[in-house]
Amino acid sequence: MISNDSKNGRSSCSPEFSAWPLCHKSKRIALAEKGVEFETEEEDVFNSRSRLLLKMNPIHKKVPVLIHKERPICESLIIVEYIDKVWNHDAPLLPSDHYQRAHARFWANYIDQKIFPIGSKLWTSTSDEAKKAAKELVESFKTLEKELREKPSFGGDTFSFVDLDLIAFSSLFHSFEALGNFRMEAECPRLVAWANRCMERECLSVFI
Repeated sequence: MISNDSKNGRSSCSPEFSAWPLCHKSKRIALAEKGVEFETEEEDVFNSRSRLLLKMNPIHKKVPVLIHKERPICESLIIVEYIDKVWNHDAPLLPSDHYQRAHARFWANYIDQKIFPIGSKLWTSTSDEAKKAAKELVESFKTLEKELREKPSFGGDTFSFVDLDLIAFSSLFHSFEALGNFRMEAECPRLVAWANRCMERECLSVFI
């Protein structure tokens, strides 16, 4: 439940459900960027699902779920956009321009559709399939690097919706390298430099 705290003028959020670390990193970072306090309820969705999770997400029965004023918000990118809309007083994540906003949504969706689904194949596939997945993953990272170009971040000079979505995967870069037998710095040096710049942000050093 999210409510205003009259003592310090901040907002608080309780709880956010998550199971996999990557399920909640981008949401936690978004809340931290907005200065919103929150609580997290971990879910063991591989073995059982709590009654509250089933109540809050009866359709998909999965995490992540953000609860605001006793109402659930589901799906990763929808949650981040909701956070940006509700706490719009500081650190906007999406641009106000309609085209730029649509452009950011496109790339965030690209990240969600490519990076984790392809990267997970490195853990679960046979040797030949893993090699194919590694090649496809590198190509996806290179596509993102082309979009980044020489900009400090995907939002230009501003840490943005796309930056937030992709940086959540940076903790897996070393695992991707080890399993896929490639080096991120050799394949995508600008993306590695971007990740290092992002990690200078205080909230990222806490949650990544």
